[in-house]
Amino acid sequence: MQKNQCFKDVIGFNDRWMLIVGIPVAGVIISLLLFTEQYMQLDWRYLTFCVPISFVYTAAFWFSMRKTYHLVKLRYPTFEDIWIRMAWILSIFIGIFFLINVSLDRFFKWLLPGHAIQPNPIVEFIGSLILSALVIAIYEAASFYLQLATAIREKADLERHYVASQLEGLRNQVNPHFLFNSLNTLIYLIPETPDKAVRFVQQLSKVYRYVLESRGDKVIPLDTELEFLESYIFLLKERFGENITVEINNLENRGCHAIVPLTLQILLENAIKHNIISAEKPLKIEIFAENGHLIMRNNLQKKNQVMDSTGVGLDNIRARYQMLTDQEVQIQVSPQYYTVLLPVIDLINK
Repeated sequence: MQKNQCFKDVIGFNDRWMLIVGIPVAGVIISLLLFTEQYMQLDWRYLTFCVPISFVYTAAFWFSMRKTYHLVKLRYPTFEDIWIRMAWILSIFIGIFFLINVSLDRFFKWLLPGHAIQPNPIVEFIGSLILSALVIAIYEAASFYLQLATAIREKADLERHYVASQLEGLRNQVNPHFLFNSLNTLIYLIPETPDKAVRFVQQLSKVYRYVLESRGDKVIPLDTELEFLESYIFLLKERFGENITVEINNLENRGCHAIVPLTLQILLENAIKHNIISAEKPLKIEIFAENGHLIMRNNLQKKNQVMDSTGVGLDNIRARYQMLTDQEVQIQVSPQYYTVLLPVIDLINK
């Protein structure tokens, strides 16, 4: 929380015109409320100094409550905090009422010693309370409307981004390079080990069936994703042999947890695309759960010549997680490891 945030940053709009129009209008209403008898008697001599005084009181209360709302809103900004805000504002109003009345009463007695202005104290308190409540209600309603409009706009943007990321994700998921490499591997397996070739085709079929079946789902049970990953890892092992290892730990009995479909596959593709994989430098990938996150980590050994990453895969993952949880997908890079932390999604609430 930044204590130096200006009124516009906290409330969400510039209230210049509200002050220009609101204070004179409220001043007239308050003067009619406090000096009803003088208006009815058309006592203009009395009203010539009573009306300006009511404007001064109105401005003092308006700016005081405006500042109060600014500070309280800064401390308790969310819609859920509205009753806490109202309690604080009411408490502060009582102090402001007595402070302004005492200060301005003394000031006007000194300024106008021959004119005793004594409105009914109950009416004066009620009038001040109504004015303050009106000011707070205007700011609260305007702030809520702007927050709601912003939330609706952000949700629409997220939904558009989600649809776009689904299309881009589908293009990534059915990766023609992966299919091409898999078919090349199959060509070598058929004459040498026909039984393994049959199993290879079965696992390849499972991978693409899962891709097609899950492409419309926002989340998928983690157990289901891991079953798909076993088939995907089988294909990778046939291609790279012992030059790549994928270890899955601490993910047993997690049927209540979910994941965005094909997230792990996209991360595996990224690791393979950007790192050296050889007998001298094997790629080791770990997948495990820790501190409320599903973590994928690989040893970092970047290729010397590789096209610059567009980040489309990670952007796709981030966009889809953003639709589901307030927690962010985190990327951690060290000299030894590249780590992606995915928020754990509770399947029961989805």
